[in-house]
Amino acid sequence: MKSYTASQLLNKINAYLEQMPYSRPPQGLYAPISYELSLGGKRIRPVLMLMAYNLYKEDIDTILPQAAGLETYHNHTLLHDDVMDKADMRRGKPTVHNVWSENAAILSGDAMLILAYRLMTDCPDDKLKGVLDIFTQTTMEICEGQQWDMEFEKRQDVTVDEYMEMIRLKTSVLLAAALKIGAYLAGAPREDAEKLYDFGVKIGLAFQLQDDFLDVYGDPKVFGKNIGGDILCNKKTYMLITALSQAKGTQRAELDKWLGTYEYVPEEKIAAVTRIYNELGIGTLCEQMIDAYYAQGLSALESVSLPAEQKEVLRKMACGLMNRKV
Repeated sequence: MKSYTASQLLNKINAYLEQMPYSRPPQGLYAPISYELSLGGKRIRPVLMLMAYNLYKEDIDTILPQAAGLETYHNHTLLHDDVMDKADMRRGKPTVHNVWSENAAILSGDAMLILAYRLMTDCPDDKLKGVLDIFTQTTMEICEGQQWDMEFEKRQDVTVDEYMEMIRLKTSVLLAAALKIGAYLAGAPREDAEKLYDFGVKIGLAFQLQDDFLDVYGDPKVFGKNIGGDILCNKKTYMLITALSQAKGTQRAELDKWLGTYEYVPEEKIAAVTRIYNELGIGTLCEQMIDAYYAQGLSALESVSLPAEQKEVLRKMACGLMNRKV
């Protein structure tokens, strides 16, 4: 059976997306969709779906509509996120609502969701209900995660458990669904599909925790953006939530002062909050959590009932996501 590399799968999904019929009128609806999808990205989710399918079958072109549907859905969430966050840039380019308008971004985002479902349902009749069950549950969970994230902005008592559930819903489940749908469409054993789903969840959690860590301790040249952004906007990350639960006395007073101050020198706030994180050992705690979830993810992958060499492409994908060698 032919096994495809990640780059080969990426090329296939990019080629499929490029031929999507978004040049028709009204261009006020379709041009923002084409623009959003043209911003690129790693296409991690559709590549994972194709990889999971390729574990069992080699005719991967047959599920390109579902892979494109997943990527279209993901970009729908990014488009609407940018409106809610009033973000100016996405992947180094102006956001859709800045190029067109907020109303255009909302409507085009709605259309992307509908188009995602149209693509997802372009599958054999005997697979349709299963695919829709997985996809619909996932899309609702992502909405729940986004709502929790917004509510956490107004709370100072968010627990680590609440945060981990929020990032599972907002980030992990789409990675997991990509793998599960790919395996399901390939006719994989139910147990394998569930183990691949668990692999996706755990790697997704590790990935988001690593993002939290790198926002404080990363190298801007490697991380791809300036560090300290989460600190400046008081974002409820694992780092801040853990610090709020552990800081006492003068540490807690200083942390509360920075959280309640709206006029400050950015470098001073970043340095002060990072110093508190260092004193509490928050970075080490976060790294331990990352390592634990990453190990759990690889363990779930190992338990899939296929030879290790067949699963190597997914293990390498996980290593690449986490910038690890093993």
